[in-house]
Amino acid sequence: MDFTHFNEQGKAKMVNVGEKDCTKRTACAGISVLVNNETFELIKSGGVKKGDVLTVAQIAGVMGAKRTADLIPMCHPIIIDGVDLVLDLDENKKSVEIRATVSCTGRTGVEMEALTSASIAALTVYDMCKAMQKDMVITNLRLISKTGGVHGDFSREE
Repeated sequence: MDFTHFNEQGKAKMVNVGEKDCTKRTACAGISVLVNNETFELIKSGGVKKGDVLTVAQIAGVMGAKRTADLIPMCHPIIIDGVDLVLDLDENKKSVEIRATVSCTGRTGVEMEALTSASIAALTVYDMCKAMQKDMVITNLRLISKTGGVHGDFSREE
């Protein structure tokens, strides 16, 4: 098996994508933040002391996508065309459901940017609500779909 992220000495390297064609690429990732009834109602009503949880988390998710290459060692810095986060409150699960969609026209995919975006948004929800609840659970981080690239499209059945 040919490992692409190792050099001849067996040391980690960033793959050279310079010869790849620029193509349109997208990725969507999801994550859930499980909260208790009290926290859910405060998020829903806008009563959290730190401010509007969903808006701040949405902005944080955009920032996270833009900083992915600074956080993931072998991730290429890319020019992102767009980042869109949707944060929904699920009354049945008492959760904040987050979906992050990232797009670019480039030589490498945006899966890591979408996953980082969703993760940072979830961590921001936790940070803004931790004074009220310490036992929140961040769960189910996953790639939902991707398009473009040599490995083709992917779509998870949910």
